[in-house]
Amino acid sequence: MVMNKPAPTYFEQLAVYDNEKYFDKVIDIEWRGQLQSSSGNKKFKIKYYGELMEEHGLITATENAPALVYAIDIITGEEILLFDGGKHGYDAMFCDTWPADQISERPLAHWYTDKNGEDTFDIILSVYYNIDYEEEAAEFLNENGQVTLVSGEEISLETLKRNGFDAIGIYAVNTTGEIIPVVEEELG
Repeated sequence: MVMNKPAPTYFEQLAVYDNEKYFDKVIDIEWRGQLQSSSGNKKFKIKYYGELMEEHGLITATENAPALVYAIDIITGEEILLFDGGKHGYDAMFCDTWPADQISERPLAHWYTDKNGEDTFDIILSVYYNIDYEEEAAEFLNENGQVTLVSGEEISLETLKRNGFDAIGIYAVNTTGEIIPVVEEELG
């Protein structure tokens, strides 16, 4: 499977593309991958900070801080950051700021379960790139040829093009093959 867009840098070594059913209907502005741990495992539990919207089963930010979502390899216990609303995507890079204590004090106190009580899943990651950073490079580049984020960090235009996505979806696939939205965020 060949994606039209490159993976965000932090997913680059953690994504595989070998399960065709997960890659049906990928669109031009989308990157999609199946999560695989560094040991090659594809089964995970999901641990998070945030609120669970009961009606939709989606993990969202709290009133105090952005969502933080990790996948935990069920065999090795490896923790893989899937989404940090305080760091990932356009809004976190250019718009939103939070006090340091609100960002650092987000305990991963919740385990995700689906409506059937399942807690172990394949995970599909999907990000969308609706912003043409190349076309608008002059707006983003500073005098050093870098992009300055709201945090003060400087990154390259290439890193921005990969990590400055404006929407993310994280989907859990249970034992029946049902694909369940866990995170769906517009970030730009």
